[in-house]
Amino acid sequence: MKLYMTENSGNALKVRILLSLLDVPYEKTLVDFPNKEHKKGPFLKLNPRGQVPVLEAEGKVFWDSASNLVYVARKYGGEKWLPTDPLGMAEVMQWLAMAQNEIYYGLQWARGVKRGIKTGNLEEYQQYGRQGLAVLEDHLKDHEWLAVGRPTIADIACYPYVATAPQGDISLDGYPRVVAWLRRCEALPGWIKRG
Repeated sequence: MKLYMTENSGNALKVRILLSLLDVPYEKTLVDFPNKEHKKGPFLKLNPRGQVPVLEAEGKVFWDSASNLVYVARKYGGEKWLPTDPLGMAEVMQWLAMAQNEIYYGLQWARGVKRGIKTGNLEEYQQYGRQGLAVLEDHLKDHEWLAVGRPTIADIACYPYVATAPQGDISLDGYPRVVAWLRRCEALPGWIKRG
């Protein structure tokens, strides 16, 4: 199994976290982001969207962190990380959708503007990100984890860009339950933050 990634990609980090938690061996292939390797012909044959991560496994190519998480969870994690019962799966998937909406288009895009790799309306991204944080904070009032009462790929999918929200000038000080949830995630055996 081969994971095409960059060190700074939160979406690639999601997949790396799950692989680490499950102790699944894989080959890292670093994509040269500064030289825009992800936007050039050979890489675009793997992922026409020109983004990381990309996972090669069993003769197939899967792009996007959500598909990567689903594949790894179902292949190596049994029911633990992605339940197959309809209610449990739907509960997990609603948080994957949140990770790809408010969290990504809010927190990550604000981070991108502050790091100089994205242009756009910083205040708009920050507001969208704060809406996502408010949803998380409210949910975590009565729950330790995002779905089905235990850690799942829902938590993994939401973690990276919530953890880096301050890099987009979005303080987590007003979200104590979110901060406590981040610490619970990081305390799981095998959890990785970066690198």
